Amino acid sequence: MKRRGYWLAMMVGVVMVGMAGCGQEAPKAGDQNKPAATSKPAAESAGQAIVDSIKTPLDKARQVEGTLEKAAGKTADTVKDTAQ
Repeated sequence: MKRRGYWLAMMVGVVMVGMAGCGQEAPKAGDQNKPAATSKPAAESAGQAIVDSIKTPLDKARQVEGTLEKAAGKTADTVKDTAQ
């Protein structure tokens, strides 16, 4: 009985490994020595998306920085006017 359970477990494992490998494409005959390359438009668009995701918060931070500088300048002018 132990031997039958071992055999059954082994077959289930083999079937599961086989099913996991079914979704993968086999390499083409001429492409075995060439490295797999990502498509340039997809890589460029992904790269641009990353740059945009970084640029947007930086642009907002620069706007806030400009606003704070203007407010600091107005405050400095107000202090100068009251001091005189």
